[in-house]
Amino acid sequence: MDLDEMVLISIDDHIIEPADMFDRHMPAKYADLAPKYVHGGPDGVDHWSYQGQQTGSVGLNAVASWPHEEWGFDPVGQPEMRPGCYDLDLRVRDMDANGVLASMCFPTFAGFNGMSLARSTVDQDLTNIVVSAYNDWHIDELAGEHPGRFLPLGILPVFDPKGMVAEVERIAKKGCHAVSLPEAPYGVGLPDFGNEEYWGPVFNACTENDVAICLHIGGSFGLIQRPPGAIIDNLIILAPQLSAIIATDLILAGTFVRHPTLKVALSEGGIGWIPFFLDRLDRHVWNHMWTGLKIADVDLTPTELWNRNFLGCFITDPAALRIRDRIGIDTIAWECDYPHSDSTWPKSPEMVWGELQNAGASDADIHKITWENAARFFSFDPFQHRTREQATVGGLRATAADVDTAETSKATYKERYFADASA
Repeated sequence: MDLDEMVLISIDDHIIEPADMFDRHMPAKYADLAPKYVHGGPDGVDHWSYQGQQTGSVGLNAVASWPHEEWGFDPVGQPEMRPGCYDLDLRVRDMDANGVLASMCFPTFAGFNGMSLARSTVDQDLTNIVVSAYNDWHIDELAGEHPGRFLPLGILPVFDPKGMVAEVERIAKKGCHAVSLPEAPYGVGLPDFGNEEYWGPVFNACTENDVAICLHIGGSFGLIQRPPGAIIDNLIILAPQLSAIIATDLILAGTFVRHPTLKVALSEGGIGWIPFFLDRLDRHVWNHMWTGLKIADVDLTPTELWNRNFLGCFITDPAALRIRDRIGIDTIAWECDYPHSDSTWPKSPEMVWGELQNAGASDADIHKITWENAARFFSFDPFQHRTREQATVGGLRATAADVDTAETSKATYKERYFADASA
């Protein structure tokens, strides 16, 4: 096996939602109430407006092709972005150039976990309709119009438990096998996952309909107190390490006693923390059996529970890949994070191949990590719409020799954007 023979499925990327995304998916009588994309607000930057709230994108959410010195947290609009960030057809071309067969895309303006939309509860019934319209765009346009290239990912109206159940059931019938939820709901004004009255019906709906929950980093930032004046580097470095808190919350809350088949992906959480976490938890369950802790429906060690219910997701983790067997070779999946600042695009194959080779990974292990585990976990058939050879890094890149991946400034993208608009 060589680099070009790899098949890559990325289970954490992001989409900058196109301005017309609601045009075909809102019921006619609510069309005027849909979120609106505003070109150049008071500060000159594009943003979304919905129920009195404005939501935009910061620079680190769309750095693909930008020179590093142009990165930052300043608001940024679509004119300054690489078009593949928001143009669905060009996104697929960027995937081809990077040798990535399929992608799971988390929202941007809706919030990675859907919270930016869901918290708009001035009119909860309208918000439920908007959430459904978002999901229909994601499933029918993003994924549906590009067969075999996207793993559908839904969002839920998280302030409405009954609405969440109904939406899980609805999108599952449309072939969506994953939803994004707040990783630490108690950190964003919601009951914690141990609240069975609130989350139990939702988790039941997920398990009954083969829907995994994806808990993306970002929702738990408020759980730790950082020193006054902490620099932004502090937040960026700590973010994935908080996944250990989320896994602890779920396991100790008895989630898998009540919902033994619930599948949990810890998106962009990395895998380096997992060996220590499992060692600590395995010893705790034995050493402190006096507490009466029960973590599963049957007699399982924490390591066995992890292997049964969890998926760890990494972008680059060279040290952890060397002890992949301790983590669980069936519980590791790869991600690209396009177009965010952690992304390895357009050299993802070279990055992950190098780390896997340095870790001494066998061909069988490489297949599991780069595509098999993700396909199984999310019930996705990677070869339904193309042959195995066409789905490889080499096969995809052969179709994208014309895609320009060179470093390009914001100013250049902006100039091209308005030139195209006036043409």
